Parts: sequence; C-alpha cells; structure tokens
Amino acid sequence: MAPLKSVLDFLTNTKRPSPTAAVSSPVELKKKILSLNRSTAPFQIIDGSSEGVDLIAEWKIVDAKWYQIFAKAGLHDVFKIYMKFDSAKKEVRAKDKRFTVEWEAGVPRISLTASGFSGQMYSKEFGKAYAFTEELKYGEVYTYKFNTTEIKAPIQKAVTESGWTYKGTVFGGL
Repeated sequence: MAPLKSVLDFLTNTKRPSPTAAVSSPVELKKKILSLNRSTAPFQIIDGSSEGVDLIAEWKIVDAKWYQIFAKAGLHDVFKIYMKFDSAKKEVRAKDKRFTVEWEAGVPRISLTASGFSGQMYSKEFGKAYAFTEELKYGEVYTYKFNTTEIKAPIQKAVTESGWTYKGTVFGGL
C-alpha cells in the first residue's frame, strides 16, 4: 500500500509533514502562508472567502494588449491555486486552475480564444512577443517566465512546516 500511496502523492503533488513537525492552528497556518507575499514575488496570496476557499495564490503570467496591421490584440493568462483548510485532517486541499484568453479585433475579422485547466499542473515556460504597442511604437509587448514550482514550493513548505499536509486535488471540489 505504501508504494501506491507514494505514487498517488506524486501524481497529486501531495506533500506530507515531518512526523516531528509541530501542528499549527488554522489561523497560524493562514498567517504563515500569507507571509509569503513579497513585492518581489511574481505571485500574490489573497483571502479566498469570496470564492468559498480559505486562500488563493495568483500569478498573472501575461496581461498585454498590442496592435497588429488593421487589428488590436491581447493576451491574458493567469494561474491560481485555490486552497481550503481541513482542520480535522490537518490538510490544505489545493487545486490549480489556469485561464488563458487571446483576442483579436480588426478588419475583416474578430476572434476570441479561451482555454482553462483545473487539476494539478506542472509547467515551466517562457515567452516574448514584439508588435506595435498601445503607443503605436514597435517594441516588446510582453515577456514572461512561469514555473509552477516557483509558486507551489514555498506554499508547500509553509504548510508542511506547520505540521499540515498539502494535498493536491485532481477531480471534484476542494
């Protein structure tokens, strides 16, 4: 049973605390996770009560608009981790969600593409694009690098150091 458990933990990105870790209260855990917010971090962690969860970690990967020949275009890409605390099990249940919207409006067409993902995501990517900026000057309209480990690892560490399990969910709700 133990090998199956470790395979499932790997697939769901579940991290367990050390047996000697002191168990923190939900309030202390929330404070510890929120303390990861920094002006230099590419993500922010916010209260998630408005969406029915305890916390949301959000990384705005790209949010850009630019001009093409006879058209205006844009790209919005955001990655979020929704976290819900289960005090009885000392678990932080977490689900990754990613939303991407690309649009173009001009002559002779209008297009919109949207995609979404929900589950556990491992991703490392980078990108850069050049076009006419909103000031109508040719130049870089966006550049980004994104690595899910950069947002997940500090959260998982804060959770496990607090004596809780970080349990990634794939199907269903939190």
